[in-house]
Amino acid sequence: MKSNQDISVIIPVFNEEKNLPILLRELRSVLDNLKSSYEIVCINDASTDDSLSELIKAAKKNDKIKIIDFARNFGQTAALSAGIALSSGDIIIPIDGDLQNDPKDIPRLLKEISKGYSVVSGWRKKRKDSFLRVLPSQIANWIITRATRVRLHDNGCSLKAYKREIIEGVPLYGEMHRFISVFAAWSGGRVTEIIVNHRPRRFGKSNYGFSRVFKVILDLLVIRFLHSYMSRPVHFFGKYGFCAFAVGSGFEFWAVILKVVDGRSFIATPLPVVGAMFLIVGAQLVLTGILAELLMRTYYESQGKQPYVVRAIYQWRLNEAKNHCRHDRRDAFSAAQSGRHQSPK
Repeated sequence: MKSNQDISVIIPVFNEEKNLPILLRELRSVLDNLKSSYEIVCINDASTDDSLSELIKAAKKNDKIKIIDFARNFGQTAALSAGIALSSGDIIIPIDGDLQNDPKDIPRLLKEISKGYSVVSGWRKKRKDSFLRVLPSQIANWIITRATRVRLHDNGCSLKAYKREIIEGVPLYGEMHRFISVFAAWSGGRVTEIIVNHRPRRFGKSNYGFSRVFKVILDLLVIRFLHSYMSRPVHFFGKYGFCAFAVGSGFEFWAVILKVVDGRSFIATPLPVVGAMFLIVGAQLVLTGILAELLMRTYYESQGKQPYVVRAIYQWRLNEAKNHCRHDRRDAFSAAQSGRHQSPK
């Protein structure tokens, strides 16, 4: 998609009605002082409060604000994916909608990007969160660093800056948003980190806890698989399938030796049953690898699938005599599938 903005600020929103007016005001104060064109893309992830109303109210006063309204709650990763696909900036800057990230750090992120880095990650060195939020984050960061060898202090910080060309190739499914920097580094991008200001939450409550650690472990298994075997999953499953075949064959051979040498009946030892079990598991793993090959090559790529459904896209043109808001589910869905920006007429 051809870019027509310098900067796209992406804000996933879920029940942040009191925070949004303050955040949007702070963002505009910072972005208006930059010598760059910008847009603010807000993704309403099926908020149950008045977040959408606050966004619409702000968008009617500022045509740089675009609103993407999800049909249901798809999560932060899907929101970021939609924001990236439907934005047009050369530089992508995600920021949380809870006011804990400071928009005043954006110029510092851009300064590092101008030095040639592909990703500039924020590091909340002095976090203003409770111990029960900080501890799971520290455990998750330790696990991610050890498993990926990408050394960042704070993978969970939403405030980052990405060059579009590096982030467009990153697969965003499930809960993969915290691994974008890892994918970028594995893709050959230059990654750095700066200390950013972190503020206490003023309104609302956090949705994170110790469950994050278990999600990180499961997601790490997935990204290691994607990194090493994305284009050849049959090699991953086939490797363990042949190991199972070898173990099963060894048990069966041992049972035959006992029969020939010691005269022991096959029913007197569990070896034939255990060997047969390993042979069956081996066959299942190889077949799973073949199915994974088919799924990897067809589901997302050939069908153009996306992990989200957009209900509507809102954007107002203030310089027109009459402002109209297109609320066409078919057009919004088409925009999500094609990745092209569609403005209301």
